[in-house]
Amino acid sequence: MTKNALITGITGQDGSYLAELLLNKGYKVFGLRRRTSVPIMENIAHIANEIELIDGDLLDVHSLIKAIENSNPDEVYNLGAQSFVGTSWSQPVLTGQVTGMGVANILDAVRVTKPEARFYQASSSEMFGKVLEVPQKETTGFYPRSPYGVAKVYGHWITVNYRESYNTFACSGILFNHESPRRGIEFVTRKITNAVARIKLGLQTELRLGNLDSKRDWGFAGDYVKAMWLMLQQETPEDFVISTGETHTVLEFVETAFNHVGLNWRDYVVIDPKFVRPAEVDLLIGDCSKANKVLKWQPEVSFEQLVTMMVESDLYTIKRNT
Repeated sequence: MTKNALITGITGQDGSYLAELLLNKGYKVFGLRRRTSVPIMENIAHIANEIELIDGDLLDVHSLIKAIENSNPDEVYNLGAQSFVGTSWSQPVLTGQVTGMGVANILDAVRVTKPEARFYQASSSEMFGKVLEVPQKETTGFYPRSPYGVAKVYGHWITVNYRESYNTFACSGILFNHESPRRGIEFVTRKITNAVARIKLGLQTELRLGNLDSKRDWGFAGDYVKAMWLMLQQETPEDFVISTGETHTVLEFVETAFNHVGLNWRDYVVIDPKFVRPAEVDLLIGDCSKANKVLKWQPEVSFEQLVTMMVESDLYTIKRNT
């Protein structure tokens, strides 16, 4: 029997990879699309004919109820959010409404309309913020260091609340940083690979960055969406840390990207104080042993493969468009 899935945030990095995965597994895929003056379809253009888009907004419960009625989902994946940490400082209230309260809205829409549907919430390693232990696992306390991280903590706990109060099959994946060629240009990883490609092609002369010593646990988004799906196939709903268990600095990312195109990063990188956050998250590294054991999940793409994949994609895209 064909399963139906509803994905919020389907036009984003994770939503597009998840839609591909589910289509390959024979699902009928529906995506919630927020109204914008110019449709943002780049990440899903290649599968646009295979998915059905439904207009709606995480801030509008009525539209969410209609979306669930129209899609009749077996599985709901809530990947929609104001997802850029930097923007959350300039738009803290909007971030709280969309990234936090939006989770309560869609959980309630599921409860009212299709309570037997299985629900996945995209939690984030940014919830750990000023880390209380290294590495971070499912039982590690939260200490968020940005409005985005604070909103994600609300989304995480309201998901736990609905699971325990209404017996909803609701899981949170606490995903550490995951990147790909589909990452938004405002994120530091894509900013780096796009700049490296442009510098290599003679279209840019410098790359301005903030804290090069920040450490992150970076994986490939295409690997991480497999873990989301696996969580909803289990007998009981649980939360899982999804990570590589390796940590790398922003500087290592920069070096790897520039080395791939045969350039010395020191000739091009400029440290700009305006890119340093008011409160920095210095060390995030996840312990994904529970996911390894219970979900039988392992990351497949290495750090070096991820960086070079992104650089190559940006080189190809820029050459094609110039």
